[in-house]
Amino acid sequence: LSALAQPGRLAVFRLLVRAAPEGLPAGEIASRLGLAPNTLSAQLTILSQAGLITGTREGRVIRYAAAADSIRDLIVYLMEDCCG
Repeated sequence: LSALAQPGRLAVFRLLVRAAPEGLPAGEIASRLGLAPNTLSAQLTILSQAGLITGTREGRVIRYAAAADSIRDLIVYLMEDCCG
């Protein structure tokens, strides 16, 4: 949950959920959200380490997408186990 607590990371995550299942190239994410490449890189690294997004190399481009299974697991945890 801490990965989503920062507004910039939450914006990246929300954009990728809307772009599911195809995802978006890093450059397009940066352009759509007005983020500097180094800032976006840090945001993507944290979201990826949290298991919320995945990155797939397509030649010289990395396409990022929401990790549907991990997101589903998180929602199930919050609904069933978190407050039980």
